[in-house]
Amino acid sequence: MNSTSTPSSTLAAKTIAVARIITGGFFLFFGEYKIIGPAWAYGGFQGWIRGFLERDEAVGFYHSFLAGFVMGHPVLCARIVGWGELAIGLSLVLGLWVRPAAIAGIVEMASLVLSTWYGPGHHAPAWQYFGAELDHLPLILLFAIFFAARAGEVWGIDGMIRERRK
Repeated sequence: MNSTSTPSSTLAAKTIAVARIITGGFFLFFGEYKIIGPAWAYGGFQGWIRGFLERDEAVGFYHSFLAGFVMGHPVLCARIVGWGELAIGLSLVLGLWVRPAAIAGIVEMASLVLSTWYGPGHHAPAWQYFGAELDHLPLILLFAIFFAARAGEVWGIDGMIRERRK
């Protein structure tokens, strides 16, 4: 924070830093269980994607991507998801490369939204689609805040790097 920061902006930046660190902890947990054992990469991920496809939850063009590329390379895609979540978590906890991690988080959450959008059914009222995505849409907004606020600059390595460059 610079010397012209107001107490409310300092409190906001610290609150965002706390949210960043806690969110990072969640993603460390999500990534860890996916890479430690073989269950996720060798069946778990594929079953998860198969469920989206069989229930016809994915948006049209994304359904094709899931059915073709992802199901054609399930172990590779499972590893990308697991290691990606671990990297996002580590980045957020350390406050290092938070902006790229926020973009990666937005991409992952958008992928989940596209994979599950029609969970309520293809002819449900619009509010049900948004309601069914409350696991993903708020995280997209949170990652956008981390990106815009340069959340790694408070209590993070990004801030230490910025200070050294001055």
